[in-house]
Amino acid sequence: MQKVVIEGQGEIALLRLNGGVTNALNPELVEDLGEALRTVERRFRGLVLAGGEKFFSMGLDLPTLIPMERDEFTEFYVAFNRVVLALFTLPMPTCCAIAGHAVAGGTIIALGCDYRFAVSEKKLGLNEIRLGVPVPYLADLILRQIVGDRQATEMIYGGDFLAATDAARFGLVDALHARETLDARAVEKVTAIASHPHKAFIEIKKNRVESIRDRYEQCHIAKNNAFIDCWFSDPVRRLLDAAAQKF
Repeated sequence: MQKVVIEGQGEIALLRLNGGVTNALNPELVEDLGEALRTVERRFRGLVLAGGEKFFSMGLDLPTLIPMERDEFTEFYVAFNRVVLALFTLPMPTCCAIAGHAVAGGTIIALGCDYRFAVSEKKLGLNEIRLGVPVPYLADLILRQIVGDRQATEMIYGGDFLAATDAARFGLVDALHARETLDARAVEKVTAIASHPHKAFIEIKKNRVESIRDRYEQCHIAKNNAFIDCWFSDPVRRLLDAAAQKF
């Protein structure tokens, strides 16, 4: 089964995660998402990224990833960050329609979009510190650009999940909508921006993303290795094993 589905909305692609109830991020879903983004870049002028109604994404697929040896997990982790970077730098307007909870890696995927629209009762957050791993470097950089250093620090240090209504107060969520209208409002937002001259938009978006892209490219090997070192440490493995029981 294809884990990412493209639903055309005229010149706008509605790209929907299709990995089951949790949309957990495993190698297959990440690979399909990367391929879908390449297709969207060739064929469309804007993107809305959506998930499920219970979970936008529950984050990394711990039951699948924990048994991996270091080389295999490293390949996945590098690919995951590359997909987030591809989404973040996609040369078109993007909006994430969050109808379900966006947990850890789910929030990271959402950060890759220009905008985040959400249903008020759903939750977002980065709980990596509670599992003994750092928030991935790329996600850390993007979050600080979106909400500012102090708010990002509070989120990352605390590791709590936030209701979308609270996230909207400091700009992590840009707008709240009813589930019935969420996707349509996101498509409307992207359509309005995509109606502007495309070359001008591309240059404007480059100005926003290029400093983060460059910082990530300069440091990603060391930063990725630091995450992976934590992932394979004995105390963290016990925390991850406990968290995997929730899947």
